[in-house]
Amino acid sequence: MATKVYIVYYSMYGHVGRLAEEIKKGASSVEGVEATLWQVPETLSEDVLGKMSAPPKSDVAIISPNELADADGFIFGFPTRFGMMAAQFKAFLDATGGLWRTQQLAGKPAGIFYSTGSQGGGQETTALTAITQLVHHGMIFVPIGYTFGAGMFEMENIKGGSPYGAGTFAGDGSRQPTQLELEQAFHQGKYIATITKKLKGAA
Repeated sequence: MATKVYIVYYSMYGHVGRLAEEIKKGASSVEGVEATLWQVPETLSEDVLGKMSAPPKSDVAIISPNELADADGFIFGFPTRFGMMAAQFKAFLDATGGLWRTQQLAGKPAGIFYSTGSQGGGQETTALTAITQLVHHGMIFVPIGYTFGAGMFEMENIKGGSPYGAGTFAGDGSRQPTQLELEQAFHQGKYIATITKKLKGAA
């Protein structure tokens, strides 16, 4: 039976969505792993989104909280809002009380990726504060550490991401993930999928 890895994300301007696509490629490159992209529900109205100049959502399926129970592992992604996960993703997790009550997600590995507007915008605090959500569900946080190798030490060019997970900078919205950021996202997908497969096999 295939190991199921869910890449669950919220993306307003597309930056997190772009990372998610690359993470899925990385996870899918692991033999025996079935990686699926999911979006969490939007909480803002079309009128508000229009005023924020948000582009149309992608056609990636919307996940319901209970569907999380079907996965063997997760990689959660979101943009930052003042150094923490966006409210849309928090609202989704707030709706997982039924899964928490029965601890259906306990023991399952989970990684985190993110997008911030600037270098001081919360690349690490967004991930760090999100870990509390995993802890209450009993999930196992899987950081990438420095397994990405030389790419972790890039100093000549601006690069998002950290030992916590893959990341990118959106700037004013016009900046898109760089090739190095996308490579780190691919690595994260492959790395966490490999660990998820091992844990499932051990169980």
